[in-house]
Amino acid sequence: MLFVCVKNGGKSQMAAGLMRKAAGTDVEVHSAGTKPGSTVNPLSAQSLLEVGVDLTGEQPKPIDPALLARMDYVVTLGSEAQVGTVDGPMFENWDTDEPSERGIEGIERMRLVRDDIASRVDDLVKRLRDR
Repeated sequence: MLFVCVKNGGKSQMAAGLMRKAAGTDVEVHSAGTKPGSTVNPLSAQSLLEVGVDLTGEQPKPIDPALLARMDYVVTLGSEAQVGTVDGPMFENWDTDEPSERGIEGIERMRLVRDDIASRVDDLVKRLRDR
């Protein structure tokens, strides 16, 4: 499973951390960015710590073509993250909630984003187990 956003500093890191928690060792989980930034968003990391997910040691990274080619699923978070199509993986896009469009910022924003992504991860885990 590969989660991709633009900077790999927030949403894709959150999705990967939440997937690791939800699926345990049943799923190999990675995250990457189409234009990776330099650090993980500290508010993203803080919001995940509140639900028992630790991003310590994670860093934004680019998409590794070899990794992409061997993934079963690729999930992009937001329409700005564009991944070239390759044979093999199933592709899915999540247009996640963006609370900043409603004037919600800071840790409150990150909690809402986290909860939206967590709901989508839980749904994906259920679909994977039902296969």
